[in-house]
Amino acid sequence: GPGPGPALPAVRLSLVRLGEPDSAGAGEPPATPAGLGSGGDRVCFNLGRELYFYPGCCRRGSQRSIDLNKPIDKRIYKGTQPTCHDFNQFTAATETISLLVGFSAGQVQYLDLIKKDTSKLFNEERLIDKTKVTYLKWLPESESLFLASHASGHLYLYNVSHPCASAPPQYSLLKQGEGFSVYAAKSKAPRNPLAKWAVGEGPLNEFAFSPDGRHLACVSQDGCLRVFHFDSMLLRGLMKSYFGGLLCVCWSPDGRYVVTGGEDDLVTVWSFTEGRVVARGHGHKSWVNAVAFDPYTTRAEEVATAAGADGERSGEEEEEEEEEPEAAGTGSAGAAPVSPLPKAGSITYRFGSAGQDTQFCLWDLTEDVLYPHPPLARTRTLPGTPGTTPPAASSSRGGEPGPGPLPRSLSRSNSLPHPAGGGKAGGPGVAAEPGTPFSIGRFATLTLQERRDRGAEKEHKRYHSLGNISRGGGGGGGGGGGEKPSGPVPRSRLDPAKVLGTALCPRIHEVPLLEPLVCKKIAQERLTVLLFLEDCIITACQEGLICTWARPGKAGISSQPGNSPSGTVV
Repeated sequence: GPGPGPALPAVRLSLVRLGEPDSAGAGEPPATPAGLGSGGDRVCFNLGRELYFYPGCCRRGSQRSIDLNKPIDKRIYKGTQPTCHDFNQFTAATETISLLVGFSAGQVQYLDLIKKDTSKLFNEERLIDKTKVTYLKWLPESESLFLASHASGHLYLYNVSHPCASAPPQYSLLKQGEGFSVYAAKSKAPRNPLAKWAVGEGPLNEFAFSPDGRHLACVSQDGCLRVFHFDSMLLRGLMKSYFGGLLCVCWSPDGRYVVTGGEDDLVTVWSFTEGRVVARGHGHKSWVNAVAFDPYTTRAEEVATAAGADGERSGEEEEEEEEEPEAAGTGSAGAAPVSPLPKAGSITYRFGSAGQDTQFCLWDLTEDVLYPHPPLARTRTLPGTPGTTPPAASSSRGGEPGPGPLPRSLSRSNSLPHPAGGGKAGGPGVAAEPGTPFSIGRFATLTLQERRDRGAEKEHKRYHSLGNISRGGGGGGGGGGGEKPSGPVPRSRLDPAKVLGTALCPRIHEVPLLEPLVCKKIAQERLTVLLFLEDCIITACQEGLICTWARPGKAGISSQPGNSPSGTVV
């Protein structure tokens, strides 16, 4: 809840790399300042009122995990609790390691692990924002600019070298759009904050910059993922959760896909390039608190052969090999007939998720899901669409990620053409026929009542109940993060009843439902951290236990034989 209530802030972990001893051309590993332990990483994590610092763990050839009994440094705060933090990887060096720390009462602290006297406090008097800091990030490749998001739903841009104003800041509106507005702070001298973004309804839970640093993905308690072009402040994409708030977000290493996790217990894969939900993953039994791509297993092969795809993917869990015939690359015998491949060759994205249910899941995003094939025999008609058969396989069945119903060329359209005309559209990059509406389409614009009447017999019971809840809640109760709106719904809130079944939030059977490759309970308390490194995976739970899991086949930490992802509990 807001403020330092009885619930402790989630344990978060930040990691900074100092020099790359392994990489060619990086020169010698830097000499280590006295008292900082050897090794190339620093780790910071919060637990209750405390902030701990450790030397990092996995480096190639190193045998150690994080020894929780030997922190380099520890800070205890009174009256407020650390909620999030971020190292500046861009400026990190032996003589400076900059860290930002956000607090439950709204302040942000800047400190340097090496220059101990350079601490600064922002929003100290809480004149800028009185709600807790939910997330913090340095701007990519910036020495001094950072963003802080708050439970108020506001996002502030700061410059470390500027002071904060001594009075509450005054703002002028810069940009306004669907569910967001951006303000510039009025000030004669350079003062913080430089700008304020008001995004969505309710708390802004997390945000992430795209790998190229140009786009910013935000997830909010109103259940929306919003992707902005950061410099121009334009909304570039919007997606709505199945229900409830979205809690975490990450980008694929190539910047094409965004994965979110949230209170609908699902992981959702959204294509940034196509502006549509590509797949959902169902494996968690409770909220999904952390999502991350594994950049060391995600590969785009030049040659689309099974051997190439398999041999290249290093970090396989033993267990996965048995469980995932699909992921062996498009050329494998069991795969569906291959549609024209995209130029990138065979692509497999691997990502992980960690949840409130103490489970860690691994997922593979394979070509058959990303680029659905032309229709096969197993099709299912969308209730209420007269005279159209979507080129779709019902993907609500088991673990079978059947070809997705929406060809990428029709990403924003909900009235799908007849397969006779639309069969070619299954191949990537084919433009939609002129006759295809690019709007949300006829099906989506029916009123909820018409839609329910027309599709009543065929429609799954679950959607009835969702529709009823949404209507009963005055149009906002279903996904409004638990608050019952009174009177007319404000414009920025998307009415869940109208959104379900549109491109913003497809129904469950309208997009492939992925099954996890691995789904394992790895903690006693809810998991809050997931990090993929070259030779290990780091997870942390609310008890403050940080676990380092060796990747199979890597020399190191403690590889146990057998099917479990091996690991050291530290």
